[in-house]
Amino acid sequence: MSVVSDFPILPAPAAVEPLAACYMRELQLPRKALYDALHIAMASIHGIEYLLTWNCRHIANAHLRRRISEINTRMEIFIPIICTPEELLDENDIPEPDL
Repeated sequence: MSVVSDFPILPAPAAVEPLAACYMRELQLPRKALYDALHIAMASIHGIEYLLTWNCRHIANAHLRRRISEINTRMEIFIPIICTPEELLDENDIPEPDL
C-alpha cells in the first residue's frame, strides 16, 4: 500500500456507471463482476493508458479485451491496455527459467 499511497484518487464521472452497465450487458458478465466492469469503465473514461490486474476471469481475458476494445471503439471512448503485471514487464526483467 505504501507504493500507491501517493497515487491520486480519481473521481467517478457520471459516464462511468452507464459504461459499466454496457460492459455488464454486452459482455454478459455475472452480477459479481460489477466492480470489475466499473474498474474498466473508470480506466476508459479517465484515459488511463495501462490497467494492470491479476483478474484474468473478468478483466485481463483475451476474449473480453477484444470485445471491450470493440465497445469502446464503437462508443468513441479511450481503450486502455489491459494486462497483467507480468505482461508489462520488459523482456530483460523476466528471469530465465531454471533448466
